[in-house]
Amino acid sequence: MASTKPKRSMGSIALPGLVHPHDLADDRQFSMNLARGLEVLRAFTATAPLLGNREIADRTGLPKPTVSRLTYTLTLLGYLTRDAALQKYRLGSGVLSLSHPLLASLNVRQAARPLMEQLARKTGCTVNLGMRDRADIVYVDTVRADAANLHLPDIGSTRPLLATSMGRALILGMPAAERTAILNYLKVHDRALYDQHRPAWEADLKLFAAHGFCHSRGDWQKDVHAVAVPVRLPQREQPVAMNCTLAAYRMRRDQLTREVAPLLMETVRQLEAAHGLRSTN
Repeated sequence: MASTKPKRSMGSIALPGLVHPHDLADDRQFSMNLARGLEVLRAFTATAPLLGNREIADRTGLPKPTVSRLTYTLTLLGYLTRDAALQKYRLGSGVLSLSHPLLASLNVRQAARPLMEQLARKTGCTVNLGMRDRADIVYVDTVRADAANLHLPDIGSTRPLLATSMGRALILGMPAAERTAILNYLKVHDRALYDQHRPAWEADLKLFAAHGFCHSRGDWQKDVHAVAVPVRLPQREQPVAMNCTLAAYRMRRDQLTREVAPLLMETVRQLEAAHGLRSTN
């Protein structure tokens, strides 16, 4: 008898997050109610921290009655708090508590911190460590040395994968099959954004092959430039990348590529050596 489970793309099988919940509506192992609840939580952002049911419905595409049940449940569980005067919601402390076990268990984060601080002092750049979250890069640590960067890099903040040097470095550091799965997902997820940043991706393909790093010339925010390198870790750990960012007006000509990138690559080599993946000689 033929299986009733839906066919999935290579991307949805290979890597978490490369799937749309509605594509799995016929999968009996998939909890649609849980997926919808998580979509409600993801509707909140740093620029939209307070949302009503109608706004959440507009952002998620869920019916307003469904949203009302979910926000009621999530509030009782402590993942949302309700502003009675405005009749709107914001994320609750329960969401923050969920993230701490992940951050605390990231061995690479603990090992990288002193190296990132040293790199920030040498270069004057803000140094960040990030991993993939669906179509984005999410920062898991940051050392802010460049006070001119007004975009507030912080733990948990996100940037688009293909639009940033860190995102492109992360993709390039992955095995070919996983790289292909991510690129296929990005094409479908937001084709306009993919086409917009495809030239930067193709340029970094050549740059990475020749020199081992990626370079953003203000691709995501025109006033912030960056270089980035993937970090080679054991297979059991989630892939990460490290970048150095600097406000455009503070940079000397070719400063990031000639001065900062070699120091960043050496920092990553030291971090990989700490994980026993590379000789320090």
